[in-house]
Amino acid sequence: MKRRVLGNGGPEVSALGLGCMGMSDFYGKGDEKESIAVIHRALDLGMNFLDTADAYGLGANEELVGRAIKDRRDEVVLATKFGIKRDASGSRTVENSPEYIRAACDASLRRLGIDHIDLYYMHRRNPDVPVEESVGAMAELVAAGKVRHLGLSEVSAETLRRASAVHPIAALQSEYSLFARDVEEEIRPVARELDIALVAYSPISRGFLTGTLPPAAELPDDDVRKRMPRNVGENAEHNAALAAEVRKIADAAGVTAAQLALAWVLAQGDDVVPIPGTKRLKYLEENAAAAGITLTAGQLDALAAAVPADAVRGARYPDMSEIGH
Repeated sequence: MKRRVLGNGGPEVSALGLGCMGMSDFYGKGDEKESIAVIHRALDLGMNFLDTADAYGLGANEELVGRAIKDRRDEVVLATKFGIKRDASGSRTVENSPEYIRAACDASLRRLGIDHIDLYYMHRRNPDVPVEESVGAMAELVAAGKVRHLGLSEVSAETLRRASAVHPIAALQSEYSLFARDVEEEIRPVARELDIALVAYSPISRGFLTGTLPPAAELPDDDVRKRMPRNVGENAEHNAALAAEVRKIADAAGVTAAQLALAWVLAQGDDVVPIPGTKRLKYLEENAAAAGITLTAGQLDALAAAVPADAVRGARYPDMSEIGH
């Protein structure tokens, strides 16, 4: 698989990465045996960029990924995150203090069974903590050899500037897809100015873009999409019609809607790396094939007409209060 470089002097990663979150959390029950098989197959296909976080499965996802890569560590560019504190009761806070960052890094290293993290993200930002203090603590982890490169997730253009003045930032991870274009107006131009790559999570919009996602009422209670504003009521009907247009373009191109959606993200620039998540071998291989698709100008124009940047209805999350600080 083709490679892309994250930022100036950052790691070289596969053009498509693998999001591992759903293997342990948010999308129903997982199967560890199949999840490990998916990770191994991804590496076999040249997808060397794996993404996890300490918040996924309350640490269980890092443990799973650690077991999967135990004998293949040198094949992997591994990204994990700190900053979202969750507990079994469902409570959630955002913590960015230097003391917490140091402890969180050590805990992630233990769960993953590794001696360094290739890319360490601040998962969400608490605006009560100056970003300079947080990135300063992250930079200390680089100096200590525990972390190779730094990243931020879902932050504003101003925060990117302030953070990069403290230490080089290799990547900004934000939601980006045909259905989520928030970063295009202000954030992506600043990221490009600062030579920060955009790592696009949910590039198929959590399955919405396939046009096959069941109505919210039919999803299990432990599937987070059941409560997504974009998948409820009139929003769901409107957005399903948009997804149907995407599927028509995909059918005409002889690819799946998911592959078309991924190819669109890849076409947005060599500094953009989508990390579609899956826990099924079938979908992993379908996604991987998208890296070989080059969209024509006509197809890109058709997608622009089918899904204008402001066409999707509904917020990305039920609570957007922690996004974009």
